Amino acid sequence: MDIDDLKNVGGTQGGLWEFLIGLAMAVAGGYMLVSRVMVTSWFWNWGGYSTFGLTLLPLIIGIGVVFFNGRSLIGWLLIFVGVVMIAAGILMNLQMYFQPTSLFNTIVMLILFAGGIGLLAKAVREHV
Repeated sequence: MDIDDLKNVGGTQGGLWEFLIGLAMAVAGGYMLVSRVMVTSWFWNWGGYSTFGLTLLPLIIGIGVVFFNGRSLIGWLLIFVGVVMIAAGILMNLQMYFQPTSLFNTIVMLILFAGGIGLLAKAVREHV
């Protein structure tokens, strides 16, 4: 590896500095943007109120079947379905809020993020 390999970002004749500056901008803008988002979960509301116990049913049955016969395909399938149902229920019940911030700060965050991604894309493109 020589110094010219470091200048060829992504296997093309790209710019190393464009890549590094774009990466720094995208990371800074992305961090600033997601640090303003609050994530909460109030209650389980998937298929009606108080249905969390029903989503545990396939998981519990699957665990029981697997303890009885560790090679049971149906038991492992029930465990998988139960875990997917619980994970989907948790994700579907998350509520995200963007904290109040000034318009200037929001514009700076979006410019840093979008500009950084643009520089990253430009850096890996063939330069002429």
